[in-house]
Amino acid sequence: MTTATAPPTPAAGPDGSRLTVPVRIRRWLYPLVVALILGQMAVAMVTAAVQQTPTIDEPVYVATAVWQVQEHSLRYNPEHPPLGKLLIGAGLAFSGAEIDPGFQGDQTALGRHLLYESGYDAWRLMLLARLPVIVLTLLFGLVVLAFARDVAGPLGGLVALALYAFSPDVIAHGSLATLDMPTVGFLLTSVWLVWRARQRPWLYVPLAALALGAGLATKMSALPLVPVLLLLVVLSVWSAGGRSWRAAAWGVGAAAGAAVIAVAVVWVSYLAVDPRLGWVPPPDVPASGGLRGLVAGLLPLPEAYRDGMRIQFGFEDGRWSGYLFGEVFTGGRWYYLPAALLVKSPLGAMALWFAGSVTLLAVPRLRPAAPYLLVPTGVLLAVAMTGTRSFGTRYALVVPVFLAVAAAAVLVVRWRWARVGAGLLVLFVAVSSLRAFPYYLPYSNEAFGGPARTHEHLHDSNVDWGQDLGRLADRLRARYAGERIWLVYKGSGVPSWYGITASDPLAVPAGEVRGLLVVSDSSIAKATGPLAELIRTSEPIDSVGHSITIYRR
Repeated sequence: MTTATAPPTPAAGPDGSRLTVPVRIRRWLYPLVVALILGQMAVAMVTAAVQQTPTIDEPVYVATAVWQVQEHSLRYNPEHPPLGKLLIGAGLAFSGAEIDPGFQGDQTALGRHLLYESGYDAWRLMLLARLPVIVLTLLFGLVVLAFARDVAGPLGGLVALALYAFSPDVIAHGSLATLDMPTVGFLLTSVWLVWRARQRPWLYVPLAALALGAGLATKMSALPLVPVLLLLVVLSVWSAGGRSWRAAAWGVGAAAGAAVIAVAVVWVSYLAVDPRLGWVPPPDVPASGGLRGLVAGLLPLPEAYRDGMRIQFGFEDGRWSGYLFGEVFTGGRWYYLPAALLVKSPLGAMALWFAGSVTLLAVPRLRPAAPYLLVPTGVLLAVAMTGTRSFGTRYALVVPVFLAVAAAAVLVVRWRWARVGAGLLVLFVAVSSLRAFPYYLPYSNEAFGGPARTHEHLHDSNVDWGQDLGRLADRLRARYAGERIWLVYKGSGVPSWYGITASDPLAVPAGEVRGLLVVSDSSIAKATGPLAELIRTSEPIDSVGHSITIYRR
């Protein structure tokens, strides 16, 4: 018996004749395009990882990763579960990095001790720590591709992957040894697997539960998705079973099983660090009352996890200052994250997110996918909007990741210009992203002036997270050798380690501050009193990485 070969796809030539694309070429073209899209993303992330000095949070995670493996202790950074730091630690496995077992400082001092006081090469350690997150981010790109293919077909998969791979926020945080991108990636994976459970529930529900558990074991911000995902499990099993009452009962059972598996993953992550779970609560764990305290007390999770929740609740009760569109404020503002996303998301991506979301709701055959893509996005964004820490769009990475998949729905619309319009918008996103290379952290779209003007609208991890200390050292050596440096730096790096010799301009009378005044843009945004006066009476002459401004006095 011979197998018939599918005929080549015909295409029209310039003279109206029919051309054919050989099957062999078509077979390789799709994976080649996928490889090119992910390849440029890999180049962008590795370049950022090589060039950027530690951001504010990274030294804590990196040092805690080493401490967890070396001492089998949960002592440091209890406000975050251990899995993400174990993944970061995988990159450091062969670095030879060790920490003095007798070290007694806090977690901030621990990070500084490892990177700058132990004789190691901070550049090398940070690159090794960032590599596992880079690899994970690339793998999550394949999840985006697969999810979008399931919903909107092969071309939709490419559109979704391109939006994901060219997203400045995804590139920026996918190249750092932090927990935000791994958490969102695990959650996307869990939702995709639950979506697939509509066909094979007994295969995909357990896998989805493992991915959900990984998200919970990486960062506690994944907790609000638990009830949503369990309801989606019920929906998937019910759909797979013919939408009967019996199928609904099986769905409830499957959701209960998924919850058990997810909880087990969290327990395993803690046991992997300390098999004896010799957790000693730090003395400053805040007491949590009301509903939050009740939830933290009842969850069947390790005591260290529940104490970490209480620490996070304490952070949320704090009075943090924020900066938005030129205004400094105290406490959270519900519209901060939507406004920040408006500034930092590519214009073409936002257009496709909106169009794709509308299409999911409007087209009957796509409507079943809407709860899986739009509800998790809406719930996680809504919860993040209630927070008091207005520090950046990293708290809302669920939006560019999940809505990249939703945007693929546009390709299903039977309108002759839909695909052309989608292609042009994807091209616009790509150009906007490539123009920002390699400064992805301070990216803002063209409507807000691009990366050079982001600091006028936002602060902290939106712009200036301490990532440009090494670039500042290079700039000072190249252009301003021998000049007196006065530095106000917001970050966790140690300027002297990078060869920067500088004084504190706030420690002397303003009249003595002569030479170069170097100020992190987040400090400029919130400047008051003597610093504000120093800035007012100085002339800006240079900028480093769109996050540090150099003034002449």
